[in-house]
Amino acid sequence: MDFISGEIIGIDKPLGWTSFDVVKRIRGAIQRRLNVKKFKVGHAGTLDPLATGVLIVCSGRSTRCIDTLQAGTKEYVADIRLGATTPSFDLETEIDATYPYDHVTMDMVRSVLPSFTGSILQVPPVYSAVKVDGKRAYKYARKGKEVELKPKQLEIEEMELLPCTLPDLRLRIVCSKGTYIRAIARDLGEALGTGAHLTALRRLRVGDIRIQDCLTVEQAVAKIADCDLSFPDDFKFPDLRN
Repeated sequence: MDFISGEIIGIDKPLGWTSFDVVKRIRGAIQRRLNVKKFKVGHAGTLDPLATGVLIVCSGRSTRCIDTLQAGTKEYVADIRLGATTPSFDLETEIDATYPYDHVTMDMVRSVLPSFTGSILQVPPVYSAVKVDGKRAYKYARKGKEVELKPKQLEIEEMELLPCTLPDLRLRIVCSKGTYIRAIARDLGEALGTGAHLTALRRLRVGDIRIQDCLTVEQAVAKIADCDLSFPDDFKFPDLRN
């Protein structure tokens, strides 16, 4: 593995880990293998701690590709529960309201899904990293402060209803960068005349990197530790911190 020229590694991010947790673990493994104290490692496209799946990690000069990589099309499988909402639109926060959902049928769900495909406007969740007056929106939300977020234009290429049983829905979603699946859960609940929130999310693809191509964190760390490094005796590591 050539960490200097740069490696692009697909990681299957575990449940409960932040994207930074993964980067920190991979960076530490590379630093130990190269016997250096600092080394540039980053990720392309953040995943929430409660989400799992494809997280692209880049090392060395490949970190210059992050913007291009994270602009790739994303594919998810999302589990959504009808009948209740949470402030964060997922399980990060407790249920704040319940709603009747007995009127919802699978035919109703199928009938509203086309309105969520194509070019759409989406208001990001308040519990998100969107910046408002220089601060992340979630910092305001966690202090109970209200903020107004502007809708963003997104592209939803596909939205497929997978086998499921009400009040739980399972959707396969193919979408552009910047799409909040939690916000889709919110908006879908409203379209069905009830509340809804995200209960699980798995990212299957980012651009050309698919989940079946990814390593677990442990597999990546082991591969880094065992990789063959063949540098000349007089080799000096370039400064890749900037």
